[in-house]
Amino acid sequence: MPDARTDVLPDAVRIVIVDDHPLFREGVAATLAAEAGLEVVGEGGSADDALRLCTALLPDVLLLDLKLPGGGMHAARQVAAACPVTRIVMLTFSEEEADVLSSLKAGARGYILKGVSGRELRRIVRAVHAGEVYITPTLAAGVLVEMTAPGRGTHHPLDDLTPRERQILEGVASGRSNKEIGRDLEITEKTVKHYMTNILQKLQVRNRVEAALLAQREAGR
Repeated sequence: MPDARTDVLPDAVRIVIVDDHPLFREGVAATLAAEAGLEVVGEGGSADDALRLCTALLPDVLLLDLKLPGGGMHAARQVAAACPVTRIVMLTFSEEEADVLSSLKAGARGYILKGVSGRELRRIVRAVHAGEVYITPTLAAGVLVEMTAPGRGTHHPLDDLTPRERQILEGVASGRSNKEIGRDLEITEKTVKHYMTNILQKLQVRNRVEAALLAQREAGR
């Protein structure tokens, strides 16, 4: 049966974990609880649990296993439709490029392999909660190939960026937050967000992780 909790700090990042291996699930919960401001408000082991817990609790972040009863991908689609305020992060052993792409299309904002360290998991949860999109770096190259293979033409969209937009994109590609980029460039975080909106439109990508991947690919040429 899914487990829901109510004794949560008011400003904490509220997290639901859905994985059909109780021992692993308990370990993830303990790892997250090791840092103040991260609170596990519910746990479950199936796609049905994911939807039930998210609709009842409206957590900030859902950590969702890909391979579980009822299907993790199916659960992601249901939760994304029913609870758009909940940011979905797939936590899985699957390194299949198709699973990464399908998860993103289903509404996931993150894709993490289960070998991740506890410290990194906590950092990623906070980043996704803050609006970032995260893909395990070892899987990002395959996603990039899928994004850029057909129909991109000879003109590279990065050529359309202004020098300031290139500076901001370089910051994104190196993993810095909008706040950190703003501090480095001596502009406000709001200004960085404004630039990022323009950058995404120019590059014809959906989010900052896709923009960063394009930048990294160009830098490697």
